Amino acid sequence: MRGAMRRGAALAVIAAATLAGSAQAADAKRDAAGTLKDGTVIEAVTLSNAKGISARIITFGATLQTLIVPDRAGKRADIELGYDDIQSYADHPNYWGASVGRYANRIAGGKFTLDGKAYQISQNDKANSLHGGAKGFDKRNWRIVSVKSGAQASVTLALTSAAGDQGYPGTLKVTATYTLNDAGDLTMDYDATSDAPTVVNLTNHAIFNLAGEGAAGGINTHKLTIPAARYTPVNAALIPTGELKPVAGTVFDFTKGKIIEQGLRDGRDPQIVAGRGFDHNFALDAGATKQPKLAARLEDPASGRVLEVWSDQPGVQVYTGNFLDGTLIGKGGHLYRMGDGIALEPQTFPDTPNQPAFGSARVDPAHPYHHRMIFRLSTTG
Repeated sequence: MRGAMRRGAALAVIAAATLAGSAQAADAKRDAAGTLKDGTVIEAVTLSNAKGISARIITFGATLQTLIVPDRAGKRADIELGYDDIQSYADHPNYWGASVGRYANRIAGGKFTLDGKAYQISQNDKANSLHGGAKGFDKRNWRIVSVKSGAQASVTLALTSAAGDQGYPGTLKVTATYTLNDAGDLTMDYDATSDAPTVVNLTNHAIFNLAGEGAAGGINTHKLTIPAARYTPVNAALIPTGELKPVAGTVFDFTKGKIIEQGLRDGRDPQIVAGRGFDHNFALDAGATKQPKLAARLEDPASGRVLEVWSDQPGVQVYTGNFLDGTLIGKGGHLYRMGDGIALEPQTFPDTPNQPAFGSARVDPAHPYHHRMIFRLSTTG
């Protein structure tokens, strides 16, 4: 009898442990997202964890469509700007949450030289190339290759960019893997291989409002911290001048944390005038690293939500939605305006292919590209 009781107790413990493990498991759910006007079928995968965090990724643009996060009181809200419907992502592209490439940010004149050969790539930002050109990766329908639930939930999407695509050399095979764990980390791994020398710079272009997308006041009262003592000033076309300028004594000093509105519209700084706000790359003190390190920390004091961005890349582009003018109708019928969101995009510096002092964006067949970035979500009291 006692043996049977002991065996029963042991089974009860095992069962309880199993249930507890299941409660902590992260879930990945795949479903249909809709069909574009041209007949393209779009799929979605929703990753969710036990903390009430969920991320919905759609195949169009390998886009993070929603990111729902609880505040300090447990109230959940979508903290990412974007669209409710799929067709708007095709009709009114604005990089919301998209995986951008082949080259995130700007390349001057849409030109660069590699191994002595000049390349003219797609110009879609006046004379410059922006986020991969007129039909960058944000405007492609990626394919799902893996969906997993368990201790962490993930989805891997893939895309092949043929040689000559948007003017770039080499056939590039790219994957984007989103992984959510129960600690509140949404990790994005961008990997790429090329059959010929080329240039690559991939990132995610999510635009956040930690109070909830569409919330009054935008991101003006958010507190931003960036571990960067220098940034890259830009010219009138928003191309880096090549200088690495100290942030000390300027509105670009976020090293100790600062409310965003303190400088966001400071017309006395010619760089704020050029960008219509913050639209600049910060040179992270740690530079490029083997493992991700903190690139930026964003906090909404009112809701208590905190977003830390971690990355192995040398820079982070800060963009305060300066070109949002109320003409785009986003989620919930909200008209998005300047300052309604902020993008924190870890990456290689803008225009690096034309500015050797910035390092290198080169990818060779024997040296694949990898970028790991993490959105680390939490709350503070």
